Amino acid sequence: MPLNPDAVGSMGEPTEVSWTSKDALLYAVGIGAGTDELAFTTENTDGVEQQVFPTFPVVIGWGRGSALGSIGSFNPALLVHGQQSVTLHRPIPVEGTAVLQQEVTGMYDKGKAAVVTTATRATLDGEPLYTNTASMFIRGEGGWGGDRGPSGPQNVPPDRSPDHSVTYRTSPDQALVYRLSGDRNPLHSDPAFAAMGGFDRPILHGLCTYGFTGRALLHTLCDGDPAKFGHVEGRFTSPVLPGEALTVDMWEIGDGESVFVTRVDDRPVIDQGLLRHG
Repeated sequence: MPLNPDAVGSMGEPTEVSWTSKDALLYAVGIGAGTDELAFTTENTDGVEQQVFPTFPVVIGWGRGSALGSIGSFNPALLVHGQQSVTLHRPIPVEGTAVLQQEVTGMYDKGKAAVVTTATRATLDGEPLYTNTASMFIRGEGGWGGDRGPSGPQNVPPDRSPDHSVTYRTSPDQALVYRLSGDRNPLHSDPAFAAMGGFDRPILHGLCTYGFTGRALLHTLCDGDPAKFGHVEGRFTSPVLPGEALTVDMWEIGDGESVFVTRVDDRPVIDQGLLRHG
């Protein structure tokens, strides 16, 4: 068994990363923002101060400072992004330099697969800025007799119609823009590579779908104010093709919390969604 369960608790090296106004603008258009969201898509609109989408931390320092080198060997083609959360300790500035450090927080034996969880913590000027957590499902790497880990339904919507539903249509070229924020995986751009994965054409990045979802949550539940957006989490359940329409159904459950599901028609693509907001 090539994975090493003793890697839980391993830390990546602290890594300094920087971003600029342009990086935040590029991310904004990569997740579909446009002329009706000028605070996020321009830096020089009269009377409008540039702001940063709360899900931007998923691309800051993309691929740097990883702790996954400690977990053992596996076939990266068999790795699927399972879950993602972003916790904002304060709004993300338009430009800055932060220190990232990633920790391997869990490794679970699912029998024919393994789940590895990580937490990446960012500090700015020595103070917490954001925390990202992620889980990765790795086929063919289970079976060592370890803990199966948490399971079961989470953030289940109430048995009633959504309080809000927002639909955004992705562009047929959406993945080509989003990839410029860091994730250059050819699964999202190269038809031949996508075909090897069993897809008729390149698929959209899961984190791009996540960003579209964050836009809908921000504008609907936080009045478009990133300072009111505290924490978002969700599980990726199905791929999205560029050009498909994403509908985010939201249920307000009180105490500054809402649950959500993102779907394409009747097919959930992100579920177990939770937003904590002001």
